[in-house]
Formats: sequence, C-alpha cells, structure tokens
Amino acid sequence: MPDLATRADLAACRRLLRGGSKSFHAAAFLLPRRVRAPAIALYAFCRVADDAIDLGSDRGATGTLAALAHLRERLAAIYAGQPQPFAVDRAFADVVSRFALPRALPEALLEGFAWDAEARHYETLADLVSYAARVAGAVGVMLALIMGVGTAAAIARAIDLGIAMQLSNIARDVGEDARAGRLYLPRQWLREQGIDPEAWLAQPAFTPALGAVIARLLAAADGFYARAEPGIAELPFACRPGIRAAKALYAEIGHALARNGGNPIAGRAVVTLRRKLWLLAGSFLPVTGVGQRVSARVAWLLDLFARLAERDRLAREGRGSVRLERAGCERAGLGPSRQTA
Repeated sequence: MPDLATRADLAACRRLLRGGSKSFHAAAFLLPRRVRAPAIALYAFCRVADDAIDLGSDRGATGTLAALAHLRERLAAIYAGQPQPFAVDRAFADVVSRFALPRALPEALLEGFAWDAEARHYETLADLVSYAARVAGAVGVMLALIMGVGTAAAIARAIDLGIAMQLSNIARDVGEDARAGRLYLPRQWLREQGIDPEAWLAQPAFTPALGAVIARLLAAADGFYARAEPGIAELPFACRPGIRAAKALYAEIGHALARNGGNPIAGRAVVTLRRKLWLLAGSFLPVTGVGQRVSARVAWLLDLFARLAERDRLAREGRGSVRLERAGCERAGLGPSRQTA
C-alpha cells in the first residue's frame, strides 16, 4: 500500500505536539528517524482525540458523546485505509498500515475517553490505574510495536510507563480538571483526608489535606516509573535515549509540582527549558535489565497483546483469522466495562 501521509501531514503533527505535548515532543528528538515520525503521528492522533473530548466546543454530556462517536468514525476510516481529510488521520493511518497496529489498542484508548464522557468516578488507585492503562498504557504498547519490541516483559513495562506518565499528568492538572467539573483523584483517598469529593469539586481549593493526596498520587506514579525503568534495556539501543528522556521529563512534572508545595490549584507545574536540557542529557545513561512482575490490574492489556500476537502468528501460518473477535476484546477488558473497586 502506498504511503497515506505526506510530509505536510507529518509537519502538521509536529506543530500540534510542539504546542500541546511539549514533553514528548522534546523527547522525540532523541528517537531514531525510523521511529520518530511514526511516534509523532501516533501521539498527534492521541492528542487530537484527547482534545476532542476535553476541549470540544460543546463540553456537556451530549457534546462529549458526539465527539466520541466522531472519533470512532475517524478510527474506523483509518483502519479501512480511507482516513478522513485531516492531516493527523492520514499520518496515523500510514502508521497503522506500516506497523500493523491492532485496532483493539486504539479502541482501548477510546474506551478510556468513553469513561471521561460518562464522568466516571475513581474510588481507588486501582480504579484510576484501570483508566490510565487505557488512555496511556495502550499508547505505550503501540509505541513499543513501532519500535519493533514484542516480548511480554517489555510490553508490560511499556504499560507501566504509560500509567506513570498519566498519573503525573493527573496530578498536574487537578486544578484545570476541577474547573472543568472533573475529578480523577481517588475519592477514597480524599475522604480519608476529610475531604468530601463533591463539595470540593464545587469549590476547589488547595489545603494541606489535598496536598497529602497529591503527594500520595505522585508517590504512586514514582512506583510505576521505577517498574518501567528496566524495560528500557529491552528496547533497540537507538530507541533507549528517547524513551528514557520521555520518562524523565514526565516524572519531572511531578517533581516540579512537589517543589511548588504540591499545589496544582494555583497554576500548572512547568519544567523549565534548562531543566529539560539537563534531563535530555542524562537520558544517555545505561539501564539495567527488565523485571517480570505484572500488575494484576493491567494484566488484561498484556493478555490482549499476547492473544493478538498469537492471532497474527496463526494468520501467517494460514491457520487463523486475521480479525480479533469481539468476544476476545470483551474478555480482555475492552468494550462495555464495569468499574470495580
């Protein structure tokens, strides 16, 4: 199949990330050329999809559901090889075609956005991790496939890194999310600190009790960053600095927030250019081998990847369907899901 994306399309993706995903855009410069362009196209589609849900002109429930339906139409067109006339869609369609990205993975991303549309509550950290696995862990798996990585251990660590990054972003954006009527902090943690979630959401303000919840979330993120670190050694050598840089830059969001007193209400934590350059330089340090333990809460995504790999192997041997059946998606945790505590 000929390339679906033009240089102009990829340039549009780069401009989008320069304005809306600055940490990843900086880290992408350290990725090898063969990985950089498709990674940027992947992140650009994710950025556009996220903005469609969070920043649409109609941010009510009806408008959000309509935006989600439109995203699903766009994804269907991408996988049909006939992307809608948007630069980001053409670029992502090219990536899907060249790297055979299983549709179940971006579908997991959209399922997470569906949870946003229904204003789902997250009672525990485990609930929040389930959300992060969809909106960020699935992206980590797709990026790993673009880099040519397919071992179960490395994929598990990619999921961990995606979750860690999402938790950092959630901590940073508590104020912005609250002003939009959204709350991602584990509600159980808030109540343990004497904070009524609904009352706080009606009048968001920073208190030492809220600071304790933020610190707890940042500690959880640091735990996932630590789990993800060994997986970098499983990547192709040329890819390691870029992913190490992305890990460091996103983790620094939390560190910057902590230096500001852990107050995300007063303003967004920002990583200075000088600090970014220092972290980028440190991304060339060596890394150790990969760990094996998998969080039970995200095992469904790793299981999905394993079954996709087996499906593709059977297809190559002429002994299986090239489609992932809907029932298989549901067993993996995709499609309509029940929130569990």
